[in-house]
Amino acid sequence: MRISDVASAEGGAVGSMRVGKLDQKFLLQGEDGSPNNYLLNVGLTGSGGWGTPRHRHNFDQIRYVLKGKYPASPHKIMGEGSVAYFPESVHYGPQDRPEGLEMMVIQFGGASGEGFLSTPRREAANEALKAKGEFKDGIFTWFDDKGQKHSVDGATACYEEAMGKKMVLAKPRYDDVVMMDPESYDWIATGTPGVSTKLLGIFTERNTKIGFIKVDAGATFNTGSRDQIDVLFMSKGNITVDGKTYGDKTAIELLPSDGPVDIKANEESLFFTVTLPKF
Repeated sequence: MRISDVASAEGGAVGSMRVGKLDQKFLLQGEDGSPNNYLLNVGLTGSGGWGTPRHRHNFDQIRYVLKGKYPASPHKIMGEGSVAYFPESVHYGPQDRPEGLEMMVIQFGGASGEGFLSTPRREAANEALKAKGEFKDGIFTWFDDKGQKHSVDGATACYEEAMGKKMVLAKPRYDDVVMMDPESYDWIATGTPGVSTKLLGIFTERNTKIGFIKVDAGATFNTGSRDQIDVLFMSKGNITVDGKTYGDKTAIELLPSDGPVDIKANEESLFFTVTLPKF
């Protein structure tokens, strides 16, 4: 088990392949090179906002809005507390994140098994590309040896630079982003006093799950066992684990090899939960 909170986590600004200011805290990262590699971050949009052109990725993303409203596309606006699943190979955007937007994002290898490019490798590729061409408005442009102009989405350019190969996108499993309003779901009792859950959805043949766990003040949630990687993000609350206390914006990674752990809620605590694909 790994635990990370926003106060002690490393942070950084999103690279120059995009437009505007977006500061992120990197709470948890997976195993680089694994089909289950992932990054869980909390991002805060800075002065002037932050944007991208319409694009798509060869990995999955799940977004949870903590503060403000997020325009995933001009006509798809996520409100505070809402959740959306962005499947691999599915277009979204253009994004125009407003100043002050705070959002938890987890990016991870999708069902195709292509994996997820780690932040250090992506940023190294970003820097290497600056010597070959120019990032502008989220697009990377360069000229080949024959003087022919080429343009590609900035994220795609970084992937291809880092991997040394063309990005191949899997056939989309969904036709659009899947947006969810957690307020429309009911809490379901678990049988453990003070612990209830909301299952928002299960996606793809690899059993990706999205949901919430609520632990009442004074109650204890036991993580039990699992055969997939579970990632928990506490958006509000205060808990004690193995004698140490944690506040809101705390993330927990639970591997299949991890044993059961007791999480005691010192006040009502809300966890956003993601079960990563099973490979």
